[in-house]
Amino acid sequence: MTAHTTTAAEELIRPDPKRWRALALLSVAQFMLILDITVVNIALPSIGVDLGLSRATLTWVVTAYTLMFGGLMLLGGRAADIFGARRLVLTGLTIFTASSLVAGLSVNAEMLIGGRIGQGIGAALLSPAALSIVTTTFHGTERNKALGVWGALGGTGAAVGVLLG
Repeated sequence: MTAHTTTAAEELIRPDPKRWRALALLSVAQFMLILDITVVNIALPSIGVDLGLSRATLTWVVTAYTLMFGGLMLLGGRAADIFGARRLVLTGLTIFTASSLVAGLSVNAEMLIGGRIGQGIGAALLSPAALSIVTTTFHGTERNKALGVWGALGGTGAAVGVLLG
């Protein structure tokens, strides 16, 4: 009796046992990206008072993030194709986290808007790369479930952002 060895084809078919953990991490990241859009909207009056910002400046606090996130998302997806989705997820997460720290510690409008621009850039790198990982890691009906989880957490981020703001 000989031990069964797996062939290269069988290795390709066998799903990664850590795929659900990866999905959880990517979904939480997507949750945070979407949460960040709405959480600031509700907190704008407090931010304006604390930093002495005008209404026009407060508009840029929201717009800077949204413009960078939406405007650079296609570039983020292409960069994930060129440099690898995992690398872009980590890069985007690093930029987003560092920029969140800058925005959170802001003492003036420039620092806050700069942090929000950085958050949008990080989000634009992270989000399409995360979606790419989800769609290539899961197959068949599992992919539908994984995309449902990823999308549901993203949508929940919008609702939770309003509550937390």
